[in-house]
Amino acid sequence: MVEGWRNGFREATNSKPLFVTIYATVIIGVLVSSFYVFSAIYSPTNGSSSFLSSPPLSTAGRIHRLPQENATLELPVVASPPPPEALPPPVLEEPKGKSLGKIWVSPPRDKKMPPLETFKLTKELFGERVKDNVIIVTFGNYAFMDFILTWVKHLTDLDLSNILVGAMDTKLLEALYWKGVPVFDMGSHMSTVDVGWGSPTFHKMGREKVFLIDSVLPYGYELLMCDTDMVWLKNPLPYLARYPDADVLTSSDQVVPTVIDDSLDIWQQVGAAYNIGIFHWRPTESAKKLAKEWKEVLVADDKVWDQNGFNEIIRKQLGPSVDGDSGLFYAYDGNLKVGILPASIFCSGHTYFVQAMYQQLRLEPYALHTTFQYAGTEGKRHRLREGMVFYDPPEYYDSPGGFIAFKPSIPKSMLLDGKHTIESHFILVNHQMKQVRSALAIASLLNRTLVMPPIWCRLDRLWFGHPGTLQGSMTRQPFICPLDHVFEVNIMLKELPEDEFGPGIGIREYSFLDNPALPKQVKESWLDVQLCQEGKEGCEASNNTSPSRVLKFPKRSNEDTFKAIFSSFNDVKVIKFSSVEDAFIGFSDKEREEKFRRRVKRYVGIWCCEENKTPGHIYYDMYWDEKPGWKPVPPQTPEEDHPHL
Repeated sequence: MVEGWRNGFREATNSKPLFVTIYATVIIGVLVSSFYVFSAIYSPTNGSSSFLSSPPLSTAGRIHRLPQENATLELPVVASPPPPEALPPPVLEEPKGKSLGKIWVSPPRDKKMPPLETFKLTKELFGERVKDNVIIVTFGNYAFMDFILTWVKHLTDLDLSNILVGAMDTKLLEALYWKGVPVFDMGSHMSTVDVGWGSPTFHKMGREKVFLIDSVLPYGYELLMCDTDMVWLKNPLPYLARYPDADVLTSSDQVVPTVIDDSLDIWQQVGAAYNIGIFHWRPTESAKKLAKEWKEVLVADDKVWDQNGFNEIIRKQLGPSVDGDSGLFYAYDGNLKVGILPASIFCSGHTYFVQAMYQQLRLEPYALHTTFQYAGTEGKRHRLREGMVFYDPPEYYDSPGGFIAFKPSIPKSMLLDGKHTIESHFILVNHQMKQVRSALAIASLLNRTLVMPPIWCRLDRLWFGHPGTLQGSMTRQPFICPLDHVFEVNIMLKELPEDEFGPGIGIREYSFLDNPALPKQVKESWLDVQLCQEGKEGCEASNNTSPSRVLKFPKRSNEDTFKAIFSSFNDVKVIKFSSVEDAFIGFSDKEREEKFRRRVKRYVGIWCCEENKTPGHIYYDMYWDEKPGWKPVPPQTPEEDHPHL
């Protein structure tokens, strides 16, 4: 390549001086560009030594899995560049906006923290973080700090720094300040503990959002307001800028697509509630009027939920459309211009995790909000981990006792054949549940953390009766359902008294071993275990492995055999079984067996709900196979309406 440049330069030298100038300019441009590229690649990043300095996860618009061996890797379709005459002239002026203070740069430890008054909500404080007149805000208390750090990290990975976090307690404010995260004091003086999503205290927290919007809009800034249980996967600001006439752009709980591209949802077809977990406000008179009335409604009645109040007020008038193209419409007082962000790419927990709507429509998601889920805060955190979009500290990926995983065994007929009914759904889930039960016992025995398998479901889970899936949705059957559809994730992660329930059993999400954050020392420390029938050639209880690091292990082994063989592999990080069916015959200590049963019976939840039945929910039973004739039916009497404990 260098020789080619030399020859070209010689030829140009022998021709006209103009060509010498052109060649010299091109060469200098290449050298300068190369300098900047290599500088960007090899220069150290600024920031603290926190775990959040780890490389960002690749998420937007892709399945959150590393490609398996021999798998076909789908590449995004890239539009052809426009012809030269269609290209706009180069912009020589400086980009708009200003340089904001860096995030993740911790203040010097010998520096005293500024007084609390410094962090009061003021126009000047917000103005320090505004860029192009836009600011992105979330808020919470200390209990949700890991959600907040994840939220901030995704935005900074997208090169967005015009962000600010409202602290509802002093503990969070101090923690974020020392991590170099822009923070302000909301003056809420809330408790630092988890108040529980959906609880009365949680709804009181939501009111703070309304007060905040009403306070900030008069500053004259555009406000992108977000809940802490959502993450940004793609820079949303260019999308929002496509609708400069909108006073409010809001997400929704819509589960049936109204568009198949990235345009706004068709407002006449959106029957679900507008969701205030993601919405963008412009400081127009109509928007300020709406915020003021919304606040007054909540102040007048503390029983009104903030989202319900918003929906009731904004729906005082719906329509007509602002024009024929934008997707905006008039609402509230007839002057407010509103747009509904498409649920396919500003995703709810249903359109992302259950329908995978963005994948089916070949779109790139902008946001993921963990709605439509179960098991409270733990369920939300686990969903984000399943999607590999939650940022955990390094120790999460390298548990001291190591990990155990297994390959589920599911017959094709059980997964694909026949109609999708309550009976076929429970046959499929129960088959997997029995394997999980065995894996939990082995994990407990070996004191390892269990990597849960993906759980396949035939039917969706909701809060009301339905025919199996939501009509009009893009839910495919069967589908990998979130763990909280079947298991009580909050109970699985809760510390239960050991004297009553035996030793705790750690779990990880099914995508854990595919996560790019998994460290090298875990990826490279692996033992494959193949179950075999004792008595067959090469099948004996031994710690001898093949050259490819495979251990053959007899089925139906007892506790002593497991301990004797696998104690030789305590230094191995990941032990993966080819199957766990008939792997373990049970604990030799009957008291421990009873404590284990007491524990795992609480791990399973309900399926909901059969149509036209009250009650219509059906309890999963971890030991369904020990009850001859067990059938999936709703409780027949009030006395039967309880988990199988």
